[in-house]
Amino acid sequence: MSLLENFKKGLWRENAVFRLLLGLCPTLAVTTSAENGVAMGLATTFVLVGSNVVVSMLRKVIPGKVRIPAFIVIIASFVTVVQLCMEAYFYDLYKALGIFIPLIVVNCLILGRAEAFASKNRLLPATVDGLGMGTGFTLALFVLGAVRELFGSGTLLGYAVFGSGYQPLILMILPPGAFIAMGLLLAAMNLFDARRR
Repeated sequence: MSLLENFKKGLWRENAVFRLLLGLCPTLAVTTSAENGVAMGLATTFVLVGSNVVVSMLRKVIPGKVRIPAFIVIIASFVTVVQLCMEAYFYDLYKALGIFIPLIVVNCLILGRAEAFASKNRLLPATVDGLGMGTGFTLALFVLGAVRELFGSGTLLGYAVFGSGYQPLILMILPPGAFIAMGLLLAAMNLFDARRR
């Protein structure tokens, strides 16, 4: 598989949110706005790329018996860097994302990519895989957050879209709205794929 194909698979065919349904806890919880979705996606992408790089470099050194605990320590180190940087430089965003930043450590997407791909591949393919999967994850969170923010508040990235006469559909920024928006987006993707075939 070429590096470009390796990158593109995370955008659509193996998208973590819309295809593999991984990492749904932060996906559904933080996507009340597009900004929150992008922030969580970028934080996850940083951790994913960093952990893939380190796991790939150490793949022949880490003993098989402690493979998973070693991966978790590596991932937790990158999560700590993200958490401290967000707390220092983007405090409002850090408060908005709350407990979901430290929970990146147990995100199935990151541990899954470390186990299934980075631990079996060289540095460049592992890095590209992390970038592709992270970009796909970020796009999915942005789309879900944009849909919820648009209908739930009438804004997109904080800017009014529908004008002052719009009556927001508050349900969309509440927890049930996350499930409704996710279901509608999954249905739209499946319909698109069926028509494309």
